[in-house]
Amino acid sequence: MYTVYAIQSDNRNYIYVGLTNNLDRRLREHNRGYNKTTASYIPFLLLNDREFATRKEAREYEKYLKSGAGKEFLKNK
Repeated sequence: MYTVYAIQSDNRNYIYVGLTNNLDRRLREHNRGYNKTTASYIPFLLLNDREFATRKEAREYEKYLKSGAGKEFLKNK
């Protein structure tokens, strides 16, 4: 299983979208500052997550969430 997730900074106006096969581990990595892209925005809250059977399906949804329409969808959640 693959999970596409969106996390939102608790302190700043920042949303990050990613794909993983282990959501708990990935969230810990983000909140501990292991990812250079997100380190300055910690702490994070899980905004959205959705599971897929294949990496291809997950990647397509991740691309959608990273698009303008996808970002608007996440902002309205």
